[in-house]
Amino acid sequence: MIVRYLGLAPYQEVYEEMKHFTESRTEETPDELWVVEHPPVYTQGQNGKPEHILNPAMIPIVQVDRGGQVTYHGPGQLVVYTLIDFKKRGCGVRSLIRALENAVIATLADYGIEGSGDVSAPGVYVDGKKIAALGLRIRKGSVYHGLSLNVAMDLTPFSGINPCGYQGLEVIQMIDFIPTISLSEVTEHLVGHLEYYLDPLQLQQSITDRGLLIKEGSDPSL
Repeated sequence: MIVRYLGLAPYQEVYEEMKHFTESRTEETPDELWVVEHPPVYTQGQNGKPEHILNPAMIPIVQVDRGGQVTYHGPGQLVVYTLIDFKKRGCGVRSLIRALENAVIATLADYGIEGSGDVSAPGVYVDGKKIAALGLRIRKGSVYHGLSLNVAMDLTPFSGINPCGYQGLEVIQMIDFIPTISLSEVTEHLVGHLEYYLDPLQLQQSITDRGLLIKEGSDPSL
């Protein structure tokens, strides 16, 4: 698997590149992880409803083709796009979602933070507050989009939306627990865990050997 570090990049630009990569890939194309931060932007998924955008202020809104509702991306949030041929890896969408959630949970555990999944609202939560969102798009047997983990960012723009379509849903970030958190260090941990959980042998297990079980029934949305 190839890992690409894109730095701070405009959402629309990376979004178009993801779609082009997926449309043009062949059976021989290696899977890739794209690690990136975005300037402030709201993204509205295919199931998005206008009423969940409460007060966008001057932040742009981009309509996208992933599942789910509206979310926010901004500097200090770690975004990883998973460009994966899940058929070649011998897994289904459910096990892929579980792998992404488990990678985030393992990353949080490295810092002594206990995260968990929620079958009714996919993503990762700490004490009922959302710390990571995920949304996927399936195309030609492959997936793109991915996950976002709140590390050390300005959470204020989340108050301008109903995050992921849930009114009153609180969001949280790693710096709330670790004041000296380093985005680059978290990136290293998360990429390592993603490489582990996205290994074909791990994807084919219903429960990982780390004992991190995500409930069945999640779908490829926020």
